[in-house]
Amino acid sequence: MLRFMPVGDSMTIGSAGEHTWRYRLWQHLCASYGGPFTFVGPRETLYDQRAGAPTSYAYAEPGFPRAHLAGWGEGWLHMAPLIGEAVRAARADVLLVSLGLIDLGFYTDAEQTAENVRLFLAGARAGNARVRIVLLPVIPNIRAASEPSFAAEVDRFNELLAKTAADLDEPGSPLLLASPPPSYDIHTDTYDGTHPNAGGERKIAAAFADAMHQAWDLGEPYPSSPA
Repeated sequence: MLRFMPVGDSMTIGSAGEHTWRYRLWQHLCASYGGPFTFVGPRETLYDQRAGAPTSYAYAEPGFPRAHLAGWGEGWLHMAPLIGEAVRAARADVLLVSLGLIDLGFYTDAEQTAENVRLFLAGARAGNARVRIVLLPVIPNIRAASEPSFAAEVDRFNELLAKTAADLDEPGSPLLLASPPPSYDIHTDTYDGTHPNAGGERKIAAAFADAMHQAWDLGEPYPSSPA
């Protein structure tokens, strides 16, 4: 059985009442991947915005493997110390990683964030020397749209992320850089300029699905015009 671990921040954990891109990807893989698979990780909850804590199990669609390693307000800085044990304990085969916005917004600059990416990758490979990893660059968000200096920092980090993926790619533990969703629009694909609505969830899921299909022939391309 192929074991995927979604890793991310608030866009990955999602809020109470949401489907999440994790569900959208699971739904797609159920229809397009020929072998058994599941999602794994040490956490299962959604974030409850009223409680201000990740305590909700109120998924819009509860009937899917909800395990993940994602946290509201968490970034590469927070996940790097956790990933090795998480991979080892869950026996993860593929990491689907969407991180960086929180780091750049609150904790570290592009260069420091890229160094934490390297620490994360080393930890993941310590947990499983043959783990495969898909990295999603930081996608459009309202702060980058309104602050040119922050947009430049995001662009710089995404350049460093691409370089890191190229430098540290290994045949036995491949690193794959997904393409940002080309039509992602913060006005129509998010509910607040950052967090994805249903359309945004599908586009993030498509970014991961299309990358794995193109590079590894895993599954099929995500439907080009999801309803």
